[in-house]
Amino acid sequence: MILACPACDTRYAVPDSAIGADGRTVRCAKCRHSWFQEGTELDLKSLEEEAEQAVAAADAAPTPHQPWHDVPPIDGGDQREKTKPSEDRSQFSAEPPFRPRRNPLKMWGMAASLFALISVGTIAAVSYAGLPDWVPVSRPTFALNEPDLVLEFPAEQQDRRTLPDGSEYFGVAGEIKNVGRETKAVPPVLIVLYDSRNRKVYNWEILPRQGRLQPGETLSINEAITDLPKSARFAEIGWSPS
Repeated sequence: MILACPACDTRYAVPDSAIGADGRTVRCAKCRHSWFQEGTELDLKSLEEEAEQAVAAADAAPTPHQPWHDVPPIDGGDQREKTKPSEDRSQFSAEPPFRPRRNPLKMWGMAASLFALISVGTIAAVSYAGLPDWVPVSRPTFALNEPDLVLEFPAEQQDRRTLPDGSEYFGVAGEIKNVGRETKAVPPVLIVLYDSRNRKVYNWEILPRQGRLQPGETLSINEAITDLPKSARFAEIGWSPS
């Protein structure tokens, strides 16, 4: 179809389908004059073929209705084709490239599950092997008291002196008693030496020569060590935490 602007006589070549059988309002791209262009009688067979081709090739949402259309002139004038987008287009309409929408609840659920797995694994590892040495936390010097096992190491039986060769000597003597009614396993004993400012300067672990004590049985311990720090002044004795 050939259109001619009534104002400036600029001519335009447009497809018949662009105007339609009912006609539509168009505007001259050169002088911006608008007029209503009558439609032409369309070939129904051609329309059916075009519709079938459009359905076969369509892979997106239908193009929204455009209230008016600028058509390019045949000779002279502005050669650009302009199409005003429909103001009714939804901001949620899909546009290529298509991107799947993210589900925040699903992402938070996955993150929470992962955090729970890491937390359970960490707790299990610490319960089994204890905290690593590089963790900056305060650790107890001695383990908790053993039920029915009593440590008796009187302070007067602690022997601290300097030997003639100049080496430092420290000896302890005491007993471990089973005051319960059941046989008990005897854990290692830890001896910790402190200086005059109550700072730890040395410790050593004693493995009892007898691993189990019967009810009412007593185990005597006599241990000594040399070459310890000269700053050591007194000792504390308890169960080893290892």
